Amino acid sequence: MDGPLLVLDRREGLPLGVQLVDGIRRGILGGLLEPGDPVPSTRSLAAELGISRSSVVAAYEQLAGEGYLELRQGAPTRVAQLVVEPEASAPPSEPMTVARPSDRTASPDAAHDDERAHHRIDLLPGSPSTARIDERAWRSAWRQAAAAPIPRVSPPRAGLAGLRAEIADHLRQARGVACTSDDVVVTAGTSDALGLLGAALLELARDGAPGGAPPVVAVEHPGYPSARRLLERRGLVIAPLPVDADGLDFDALRRMPRPPQAVMVTPSHQYPLGGRLPVASRLELIDWARATGALIIEDDYDSEFRHLGAPLPALASLDRLGATSSGDGRSTERSAERTVLVGSFSKVLTPWLRLGYLVLPGDPALRAAVLRIRADEPCPAPGPAQDAMRAFLASGALRRHIAATRRDYAHRRRMVQAALGELPGAPLSGLDGGLHAVVELADAEASAAIVARLAEEGVGVAPLADYSAVPAERPGGIVFGYAGVGDAQLGEGLARIRAALVDTLDPALREG
Repeated sequence: MDGPLLVLDRREGLPLGVQLVDGIRRGILGGLLEPGDPVPSTRSLAAELGISRSSVVAAYEQLAGEGYLELRQGAPTRVAQLVVEPEASAPPSEPMTVARPSDRTASPDAAHDDERAHHRIDLLPGSPSTARIDERAWRSAWRQAAAAPIPRVSPPRAGLAGLRAEIADHLRQARGVACTSDDVVVTAGTSDALGLLGAALLELARDGAPGGAPPVVAVEHPGYPSARRLLERRGLVIAPLPVDADGLDFDALRRMPRPPQAVMVTPSHQYPLGGRLPVASRLELIDWARATGALIIEDDYDSEFRHLGAPLPALASLDRLGATSSGDGRSTERSAERTVLVGSFSKVLTPWLRLGYLVLPGDPALRAAVLRIRADEPCPAPGPAQDAMRAFLASGALRRHIAATRRDYAHRRRMVQAALGELPGAPLSGLDGGLHAVVELADAEASAAIVARLAEEGVGVAPLADYSAVPAERPGGIVFGYAGVGDAQLGEGLARIRAALVDTLDPALREG
């Protein structure tokens, strides 16, 4: 692999690693490298080009994350299979774009999923990349689970002890949450976790005042619609609160005539607008919860993928620190804690797994209610899946996976910024972290028309209005994910989004 494909110019301003990535990418797209072709080992290519091996390793990892190379332990690195997808809805004058049908980012039931099946380029938010999962560690974890003796009883109501211990260890290292396995309850993802909490809040409300009004949960507006609907179906009352550039508007929470029984927040990366709650606001929220007795439901969504600025401590971490030592250094009871952390492996691995967790505060009444309900409504996550996840966590594969995908997502974020970052009248937001972005628009109807046009072209995005918690308020804008597709599909999808925005906002910009 040499000649015009890999000419590195040391006089250029571009780093040699960037030039290497560009050269290999051009070779693959131009047909000089064909699917299945092996590429040189990192050691031999580094020697051939006179650059460091680490630069070649980083280039191969980036290209693998983009979908151009296939990395397999114990086997040569090869060019990934690229085929032309059908493009029935695209203008015939435009060239077709390559995409990887073998890319494991696609949902296995995509053909049966009414929401996504008709999208040739699925940019609907919520899909991570699975291309970086260490297949050897993944298969080893499932082999271990399959080889274990088959129990005669159901899994423990809080989840397998080994998995709970690994989750606690992971959260201590990744988020600074000083928890133990006794604090963790395994769930079948975020929805199951929120349903369990909703049922516990209802039970506690009935115990405190039989026949009284159902609990009120304050939620972000705009915010996570599935969570809001789930809590409403459980019988809780939803109170929408506005968000600002930093996340939840705490002043609006304080102005409520009566404090709600709970408030649900996404402080690490507000969903969908992307704000990040400052530490001072987090501490203020914890103080408010302790004063009112309200529960904070912290959805630690996207905390693993921070692209700008250092990660901030989880609310649960700050709550536990404040509960274990008072201002004069004396210990206090953990029962003062008011934050329950909700997490899942859907965004860091795959929603196909359907595994998540709750980290409960020291409140004994809440713990007892959650475990009573779990005894009657067992966790739907099968025991073998829990055991496999325990082995996968213990191997360190999750930490390695997060580190690798963080680099991939940072690259795709730059692609989004380059394509959509400077359109007048369409500010881009939500990109400081996570897996999605928001294009804010003034008109909700125009936004719906853009979403419909893109759907006709085979590109799936979501209207920002779908995230509204107030039916009369429909914010303009579109929301799209950039993690779950390869570079080729993302590039075409961004080009089509840009064209739709330009035609709507100012057709005169098309020339630019």
